[in-house]
Amino acid sequence: MEAMVYEALGRAEVANIAPPQPSAKEVLLRCRASGVCHTDIDILHGRYGEGRFPLVPGHEYAGEVVEVGEEVQAFKAGDRVVVDPNISCGSCRPCRKGLTNLCQMLGAYGVTRNGGFAEFSVVQESNLVSIGDMPFAIAALAEPMGCVLNGIEAVGSNSVERALIFGAGPIGLLMAIALRTRGVSDIHVADIDGGRLELAESFGFRPLLSEGEALKPLLGQMDLSVDATGRPAVAESLVRYTANGGKVLFFGVCAPEAKISVSPYEIFRRQITMAGAHSLNHNIDAALEAIRSFGPDIGRLVSHQLPLSEIPDLISGRGPDKTLKVQATW
Repeated sequence: MEAMVYEALGRAEVANIAPPQPSAKEVLLRCRASGVCHTDIDILHGRYGEGRFPLVPGHEYAGEVVEVGEEVQAFKAGDRVVVDPNISCGSCRPCRKGLTNLCQMLGAYGVTRNGGFAEFSVVQESNLVSIGDMPFAIAALAEPMGCVLNGIEAVGSNSVERALIFGAGPIGLLMAIALRTRGVSDIHVADIDGGRLELAESFGFRPLLSEGEALKPLLGQMDLSVDATGRPAVAESLVRYTANGGKVLFFGVCAPEAKISVSPYEIFRRQITMAGAHSLNHNIDAALEAIRSFGPDIGRLVSHQLPLSEIPDLISGRGPDKTLKVQATW
């Protein structure tokens, strides 16, 4: 079968490899849509995961069940499903506390096991969720939406009326969409890219150029300020935009060595809640519910659908310009 393989650190190529065979509790999945995430680039360069090669990456994918193992009961050939990539042990302290995304033995399809950038993938029955008639390309957004929902859960949305999100890429827009489905109506999205801001506005969000004076009126006004850029300077600025009693969410992935400066006194005096969020926490069902709630317009986040043969160039920075969410499709 055709697959994109990380043969070694920094080396990605499309190759023909033997198709996998499902064990008793696994299904064989024909991949139909597999999204590219910045994490895929980090894995290739040894900045995330165990760095064990060769590896078929891809952790945002949906497809069709082709074959089931002899002990599989919940699925049959022809079922349409999306993958919950995280594999947790269930017994360590974080898992016992319900924080399976922080499992001490955390693994994931596309990170520690072969994932979705291949014609076929084997996946544990317990890591599959039915998508019904949802298009595969939209269903493949469930993994990043699950990550976003985990972030919102970390800070809570009950008291949030006004939100500011830095970054109008796929994650920032998914964050805005998720907040909208949670009842937040006044959502500002800031970016330096005018095209992305036009898309944000077309979704009903308030677009703001993050350069110049456009953000000044929002200083100290936001119930929730979110970084979805991974830029330390942006992360450091969040408290300035946050209202007294408000919340800050560090969601963008900054470099591990990056540091920011925060005043503990200001956090104390203004009663600011600060949180981070890693990955998703077995919440694909909630992610699919949010996607359905927002409606099919969410599919406009997928800017490019490419053959698998073009994904290595994309991962290496030689892909098309002006992308949002890019998916390999079959």
